[in-house]
Amino acid sequence: MAPDSLSLDRILNEITTTNNHRRSCPSPLASGQDPLSVLDMRQNTLGVLYIMSARLNTTNAPVAPQAVVTFCQSFLTEQARLAPERVTMLARGIMRLAQQHNNMSWAVAPLYNLLRRYPPDLSYLTSFHHIFLQVCLITNQPAAALPILSVPIANISTALSDLSYNDNLMYHYLGGVVLAVLKKWAEAEEYFEICVTAPGAVPAALQLEALKKLRLVQLISRGEVLPLPKYAHAALSRILKNSIYTDLINAYPQNTERLHALLEKEKQTFSSERNLGLVTQAIDRAPRWTLKKLTSTYVTLGLGDIARVVGIQSEDEVRALILSMIETGDISAQISASGTVTFSDPPPQFTKEEVDHVLHSAQAQSALLESLDLEMSRSKEFISKALKTQDSSWAPNPEEELYAMSSAWNDDSMYS
Repeated sequence: MAPDSLSLDRILNEITTTNNHRRSCPSPLASGQDPLSVLDMRQNTLGVLYIMSARLNTTNAPVAPQAVVTFCQSFLTEQARLAPERVTMLARGIMRLAQQHNNMSWAVAPLYNLLRRYPPDLSYLTSFHHIFLQVCLITNQPAAALPILSVPIANISTALSDLSYNDNLMYHYLGGVVLAVLKKWAEAEEYFEICVTAPGAVPAALQLEALKKLRLVQLISRGEVLPLPKYAHAALSRILKNSIYTDLINAYPQNTERLHALLEKEKQTFSSERNLGLVTQAIDRAPRWTLKKLTSTYVTLGLGDIARVVGIQSEDEVRALILSMIETGDISAQISASGTVTFSDPPPQFTKEEVDHVLHSAQAQSALLESLDLEMSRSKEFISKALKTQDSSWAPNPEEELYAMSSAWNDDSMYS
């Protein structure tokens, strides 16, 4: 245990009574030692958290990167939760330290450990979830976020983190971007939709950006777009209706000439909105969806006929496309030696393990929804709002309506 002159009470008193919490406090001890080198990273979690978060957010207040790594691996969660605002400061400071050292990749591990260990479990949203995802994108390490993204957000606690309306939007928007980069289309679609459908009196700018990406992901993975849930803000669809994205959707997938003309004409717009990579992938996959639609109308077709319909000049390319779709299970077909393609309905193929997995997942989701419903029905705040107000009570604060889009991580080439 540290001597009395170095007690945690004394350190905290100096930190909490100063007029500026962001100064590099406390100063070196009388012995010249740095308090961070004396305090136990685990047993003195709260004191270390105050000192480290202050220094990381102050100019000329050095913190050894290894000390940050060690702290994020060993802190006591019970102590850290006594100062949630300092945990958020720490997360932002980690990102700042990585920028100062020009080594953003270093920040991935400590932020991951902080995010994994601080909340009761990964179903809790924090104010630094989106910081971690942003670092994963900046460093081109999207797969590092999968353990976090695989757990749906089901719990919100303002005592755990000083959450704002935008924290939810940014997390699910960036989560959709990460999953789209990894070509996990179904999961990306889910994350973008959560962002788009977040309730509010007026839609946020970030929700419109999420809707654009949602539509592109649906074109890539489904060949068509789906209606938004009824609880989505109607203004979002009206705004998108008057955009080039609606022109793209209306031409998709069969009007390949129109699609390529749109891409050429609006390439600068797509690029400035960081959607060029997704648009290009959607157009590249258009022949697949045109071909798949043919299977619902025709039983047999020649390779030449298919080539003309899908907009591919070479029969060899069409043959390769059909074989690829057969291999991935998109269609069931056979190609004869003469070049005749015969389509058939694919036989259902489900293994016992797949069925068991679906049943187990459904049971788990049912239990979770029942638990959430029970917890919400007991909430006096929820009952009061349900009786006295309508959806407008869930609107974001005016200062939360706008989100300054950062281009540092949003490099469109990451979709390729």
